[in-house]
Amino acid sequence: STVEEFWSLYNNIHRPSRLAAGADLHCFKNRIEPKWEDPVCAGGGKWTMTFPKSKSDTCWLYTLLAMIGEQFDHGDEICGAVVNVRSRQEKIALWTKNAANEPAQMSIGKQWKEFLDYNDMIGFIFHEDAKKLDRGAKNKYTT
Repeated sequence: STVEEFWSLYNNIHRPSRLAAGADLHCFKNRIEPKWEDPVCAGGGKWTMTFPKSKSDTCWLYTLLAMIGEQFDHGDEICGAVVNVRSRQEKIALWTKNAANEPAQMSIGKQWKEFLDYNDMIGFIFHEDAKKLDRGAKNKYTT
């Protein structure tokens, strides 16, 4: 897809702050589905950041721009991004392909924090752990 196609789509969808609590919005690479069972995502995991509602629109946009602008050194590892709209805050997750590739995952996490000027710690959870343990899954990596 082109940059023009991205902006055409982006300008015609609601921002996270305008969605109802409980809504999820995702943007994944072509032919990758935003689910753990997708063969590309199955061995992967996700980095997660939380934001107050006042920052979610900007952080979602900057995440998408970093992805489509190929700003990550290990961008080939990224599957897509998901924003979860909740009543008190939003979560944005960056899904990746190969959770066991620690150097790539750490690079992605650190760069994402830099792009968004995010100062809190973020954690990376393997999809396999999340499937088994649900909310009990622990971070494998942090930055």
